[in-house]
Amino acid sequence: GVLGIVVLLIGLFFPQLNRGREPARRTQCKNNLKNIALALHDYRDVYDAFPPAYTVDSKGKPLHSWRTLILPYLDQMELYKSIDLSKAWDDPANAVAFKTVPSAYRCPSRDLPPGLTTYLAVVGTDCCIAPTRPRQLSEITDGTSNTLMVVEVAQENAVPWMAPQDANQQLVLSFLNGGTLAHDGGTQGLFVDGSARFFSRNMDPKTLRALVTIAGDEVVNEF
Repeated sequence: GVLGIVVLLIGLFFPQLNRGREPARRTQCKNNLKNIALALHDYRDVYDAFPPAYTVDSKGKPLHSWRTLILPYLDQMELYKSIDLSKAWDDPANAVAFKTVPSAYRCPSRDLPPGLTTYLAVVGTDCCIAPTRPRQLSEITDGTSNTLMVVEVAQENAVPWMAPQDANQQLVLSFLNGGTLAHDGGTQGLFVDGSARFFSRNMDPKTLRALVTIAGDEVVNEF
């Protein structure tokens, strides 16, 4: 009857509506990445280096993510002040702060559980964000437009936003190998020069691998 037709029309209409909204969500996601870039560079202006991937205690235990360290430069000073940096991110003392996820860390295309983010730094000894030490801009000899800082990963690879967990080269490359995509047809990445660019699943793995390193002196093809 009429009700069946209405249900059918709703079923046809909402997927189209959702697809129509995706470009706007992708744009907002790109803006999030650009805001993260500005915060990372503001941090560098103050400390003369990009933040380490995470801080550690006297025994080498990871405590806090770079995402926490750049909060003052995301207009989140009050949240930053509420965090006890001497205790781990998941210590009960930081439980209230963890529940407050800055909007810059949430992609609007993702329906994530509270507290998670899909924006992960590219971390490694030869990557822009180093595991436990600050990275000087002068070390990035491949060029700022050819070096990735942050990538957007699929929902299944989301991490707690305050956690010292990020992406290694293997995870960055995984979306080319049949992994789940963050957006239709690909994902987005943030470069040292502050640009946010879309990566198609069809891009050359050699190109993506070259973008991960800071001083590989590789030839980067168009993508």
